Formats: sequence, C-alpha cells, structure tokens
Amino acid sequence: MKKFSNLFRTADGKNYAVTFVLVCSLFLLWGFCSGLLDNLNKHFQNSLKITKFQSGFVQNAFYMGYFLMALPAGMLARRFGYKGGIIIGLGLAAAGAFWFIPAVQINTYAAFLAGLFLIATGLACLETIANPYTTVLGPPETGATRINLAQTCNGVGWISGMLIGSLIILSATKEVNVSNEQLYIPYLGIGIAVVILLVCFIFSNVPDLHAAEEFKAEAEGKATKPIIQRLHFTFGVVSQFLYVAAQTGIFSFFINYAVANIEDLADQSAGKLQTVAFLLFTIGRLTGSAVVGMTQPHKALAAYAIINTVMMVVAMLGGGWAGVGCLMASFFFMSIMFPTIFALSIRGLGEHTKMGSSVLVMSIVGGAIMTPLMGWIADKGGMRIGFIIPLLCFAVIAVYGALWRKLEDKDAGAANGGNQVLASH
Repeated sequence: MKKFSNLFRTADGKNYAVTFVLVCSLFLLWGFCSGLLDNLNKHFQNSLKITKFQSGFVQNAFYMGYFLMALPAGMLARRFGYKGGIIIGLGLAAAGAFWFIPAVQINTYAAFLAGLFLIATGLACLETIANPYTTVLGPPETGATRINLAQTCNGVGWISGMLIGSLIILSATKEVNVSNEQLYIPYLGIGIAVVILLVCFIFSNVPDLHAAEEFKAEAEGKATKPIIQRLHFTFGVVSQFLYVAAQTGIFSFFINYAVANIEDLADQSAGKLQTVAFLLFTIGRLTGSAVVGMTQPHKALAAYAIINTVMMVVAMLGGGWAGVGCLMASFFFMSIMFPTIFALSIRGLGEHTKMGSSVLVMSIVGGAIMTPLMGWIADKGGMRIGFIIPLLCFAVIAVYGALWRKLEDKDAGAANGGNQVLASH
C-alpha cells in the first residue's frame, strides 16, 4: 500500500493521488466518446445510406478536431496552466455534446459531423494536457506506470461507450436501424457528465507541476535541444500517427468485418463482440502497467506490434471466426501502444514537453486520414483487404520499438544526458 501511495508522491513530499484520480476521469470521458464512434460508422451506413468510405468521415471529423486543436491546446496550457486548459476543454466538449439535441432534428450527416468535431476540439485540450500531466504527479521513475494506469480508465470508458452505443444505436436483429432519433441520448448524458466534471475541476486544486528537466533548464537559464532534432521524438510522432490509424481502422470496421465474415450475425451482436474485445483492451492496459514497470517499454512495444502484425495477416487471409478472434486479440496487444509511444516520445524534452505533447496529440489525425482510405479499400476489394492498413502500421511501430534505445541514447548524448520524468525506460 505504501508503495502504491509513493507512486503519487513528489520529491517535496506532497501526495497527488487525489489529483491523479480526478485527472483519470478525463481519460474515462474521452474513452467513452471514442467508443461511441465505432457504432456510428455502421449506423450511418444504414440510416443515411452511405458507403464505408463516407462513413469513415465520422473518424475524419473527430480526429481533425484533435489535429486542429492540439497546438492551440498546448498554447492554452502554457498560458493558463493545466487547470485552465482542462476547464476550457471541458467547456468545448459540453457544447459539442449538447449540439446533438438540435442535430437530431436537422438530421443531416453534416450536422452530426459538426457535433463530433466540436466535441473533439474539447477532448484535444484534455488529452494534450492530461497525458503529460500524469507523468509529473509522482516520482520521475514511475511516470510510465502512471500514464498506463490512467489509460486503463480510457479503456473502461471505451468499453462503456461501445456497449451503451450498441444498445441504443445498433439493431438487435438483422433488420437494420434506419432512424437517428435516439442519437441525442448518449450525448445528452455526456453533456451532463461534463458539466459535473467542469464544476469539480473549478473547485479543485490542480497544481501546475513541471517535468524535472523543465526546472533544470529554467534554473540554468538555457533551452534544451529542439524537439525537431530529437529522433526518438520525431519517429515517435510518426509511430503515434500510424498507431492511431491502425487502432481507429480496427475499431471502426470491426462490426463490418464480423458481420461480413460470420453468417447471420446481427449488427448489435457484432457490437457485443467488440465490447468483449474492449474488455481485452482494458485488461491489456492493466497488465501493461506491470509490463512497462518490470521490463523495458520499448521492447514490450516492439513485441506487441509484431504480434499484432501477425494478427492482421490472419484476419486478411483467414476470415470467419479465426479472423474475428484475431481482431479481438489485437485489442489486447494494442492496449499499451498509445501511452507507451507517448511516454517514450516525450522523454527528455524538458521545457518542450507541453509542445511535444501537442504535436503527439496532433498525430491522432492518422485516424482521420487512414480510416476513409481503409473504407475505400474495403469498398473496392472487400473488408478483409482493408486490413492491409493496420498491418503496415503495426510493422512500422515494431521498428520504432526496436530502434528506440539507439535513437534515445543518441539524443540524450547530444543533450548532455538530460534526465526526464520517464527514467523507468
């Protein structure tokens, strides 16, 4: 118990466990919102009679909101601190959620996409701030463990969003649901929850902590090496772009794949299978915290990426329950990738940590670009062929994990061996 308590105790003796729990609620929030997306793809194909390529713009609108807001979010964090940036992000997310009430009455694809875009701008603020913030709420050497623990809440949120979305949005029978009348219900709930969180953060103590290198650079009156010259960071951004592309593609088209490859499987039943897959994702996050705590995270990342590359090969060539099983297993092995890539990438950035975080969140645009492409490939060649996109993405991520130590050593040497918040790597 003492060891767990020390996980949130900084060098000055202060314990930030309560702050950490409060920040974890943000991970739960954006996980829930993201989980709903994967039901919307299939639903809009039915209700609005659009193609898989067109339905991919659900993710495009959502992740473009992340892309366009990430840098402004970093600027807001530097100007108003972590707490101010979180409050602004929650306000934007609430506005987007409540927009779904009139959007249902307008009942056009553009109206729904506008709401998703607005929610995403708020979530971009939260994610830009919350990910690096978890790494400074305790000892530097346990930063990677904290970010993986927080991301477990993200997995729980994703499961909840997927399950609730499948029950409200998708049909329980082979008769497809062609009505959008119920779409406002989950988003009304999100809006109310966000308002409650907004009040909690306004009246809570959220200190504006900094990374160890940031303090060191300020004390010595010098800047650290520009992030564009940090190879472990730039390759990390590319890897994060590709990871989100792979994750979003698998999440978005899982239902399409399952329905196409298993005879007489209804949309809602496929949605429940995906909910089980998200449970594996969450279990992976929980065990992943132990994995990155006991081994070298970059090696774990490489191993998980190689396994998922194999899973995609089976999904493309096998089909049936074997293919669906591999897709479900891939959720487990995707679990540690986002937080681990994030943690590996921001190591040693010092005073550039917030900017680096902004750029990493911008890389989420991979989900906006690659998902429509995956849908287009599926429209032309079949759903199985579309999974060539995540296969290639995982292969590149495996290379990043394998090379990370050499890249980081080179960057750390050039920066005089700076010590940052993630010394556990």
